[in-house]
Amino acid sequence: MRKLLIISLSVLASQFSIAQESQEKELPLFSPKMSYLDSLKSTFVNHATSTCIDERWLSELANSDLSKEMFYDIEHLNLDEKVNYDFDTELFKNRLKKLDARSPFAIEYNPTLENTIKAFLKNRSKSIERQMALAEYYFPMFEEHLAKYNLPLEIKYLAIVESALNPRAKSRVGAGGIWQFMPATGKQYKLNISSYVDERHDPLKATEAMCQYMTNMYAIFGDWSLVLASYNCGPGNVSKAIRRAGGSTDYWEIRRYLPQETANYVPAFLATMYIYEFKKEYGLKPRKANVTYFETDTVAVRKSLTFKQIAELLDVTVEELEFFNPTYSKNHIPSYEDELYFLRLPKHKIGLFVSNEEKIYAYVDYLEAEKIRKSQLAKLQKRDSIAKKDTVAIALADMSDIEYEKVVEKHTKEVVKKDYHKVKKGETLSEIADKYNVSIAELRKWNKVKGSNINLGQSLVIQTKKKVTVNEIVKKPVKKQEVKPIVEDASVADVTLDKTSENKEALTVQPKKERIEVKEDYYIVQKGDSIFSITKKFPNLTVEDLKKKNNLPNNNIQPGMKLKIQG
Repeated sequence: MRKLLIISLSVLASQFSIAQESQEKELPLFSPKMSYLDSLKSTFVNHATSTCIDERWLSELANSDLSKEMFYDIEHLNLDEKVNYDFDTELFKNRLKKLDARSPFAIEYNPTLENTIKAFLKNRSKSIERQMALAEYYFPMFEEHLAKYNLPLEIKYLAIVESALNPRAKSRVGAGGIWQFMPATGKQYKLNISSYVDERHDPLKATEAMCQYMTNMYAIFGDWSLVLASYNCGPGNVSKAIRRAGGSTDYWEIRRYLPQETANYVPAFLATMYIYEFKKEYGLKPRKANVTYFETDTVAVRKSLTFKQIAELLDVTVEELEFFNPTYSKNHIPSYEDELYFLRLPKHKIGLFVSNEEKIYAYVDYLEAEKIRKSQLAKLQKRDSIAKKDTVAIALADMSDIEYEKVVEKHTKEVVKKDYHKVKKGETLSEIADKYNVSIAELRKWNKVKGSNINLGQSLVIQTKKKVTVNEIVKKPVKKQEVKPIVEDASVADVTLDKTSENKEALTVQPKKERIEVKEDYYIVQKGDSIFSITKKFPNLTVEDLKKKNNLPNNNIQPGMKLKIQG
């Protein structure tokens, strides 16, 4: 019987255990709360997936160093100065003849052109290889537009001379974009320029404007070298140079009458064309572009969007959006009822945007509502803070029995120390940053350096942080000692002898009816005191007596005043 009972209990216990385990397994697992953005993106319809632009390639596309180098060379190089570089001049002449035969440009040997090519190959071969990778992205689009206007395809090389293929490039005189239009010229060719939008930086629209300009200038000059010169310095300056050269329209004859920059401009263009056409012969190997212009597309935007919002929604970087959309100067796509603005994206992202467009705009509306809500909340908090400060101020004003004493306290403080580093030959920002254990971004910020260009002998600021112990004088509240009137003791009172009902004698002290004399001579007025409150502290003193003794014309007194009480 006992065995049977034990077995029954064991079975019941095992069944209970199994039921408990089963119940535990059925409990739902904890799921972390998703943000509104993540929740929204989980509902996105995505018809295609593809990798985004490689980070190094994107960095190359956005690099402004190449355009700065080109600007400097065009403005400052002396192309007539002989360059020491191993170069076969006869072979060069033969190649020029081949190039001239298949190009509408007049290409002939000139010592200045040879010096320019030798200078580029000697000093800028690495930069040229980087530009060749950029060319793979832009050249197909350039060629399409040039063919549409029946213009020489070789004009595509001009964008390298103008901006080193940087659509965000800006010159010191205000020209902007991949084709370096001045604002007035850009507007003349219907490029929109405003606070938010600058279509000079739109490669597509700027290329269209460039083709129209070239067509107009060729109708005037009929010579492509003169057209290029006019593109740089304006047709007026070219016409003056022709007159000064006795009416000659040969570029090499009028070159000395052109501005210095234009004198270098056409040789730089011809040198670039030559090097690109014979890149294999000079061992130049361009890096392969990760994407071409035709692998991107545009979509009309119906609401104002920022690059940050688009990046969060489509999982692209802000840098990619800046590269694809250089038109928008403040990383913000505006929205007006009478105008359409377009967003350029890789094609696989275009599908993602279009398929989820309404959700994207709903998210933007949500962000705007949140912004308004936070702004209103901040105003309420500010109002409450002001009210709280007023309450504290009133409370402090009422604390007339509090004084403050100065106390020295020690605490640790972080201070910034400035040192200076003089740039030595061959040093780079990266090497200097490593030397001082700081970042390149910090070095650029401290010294207002854009890009990576630093000069020999330049003094760079290096900031270091150090913790030091400092003594600080603080005020601490202490209880103020009250000024109490001193009264005479019981000897001034009337003493009478009474008899109790039990006929016993007892001593009774009765206060005198006269006012008690005070012994203080002066009283220092405290915060919150008034004439009336002071006379209350001294029984023998009246308001008129106090005013008379201190020659007070009225009841106005100030904290810190010394009032005569006696005499």
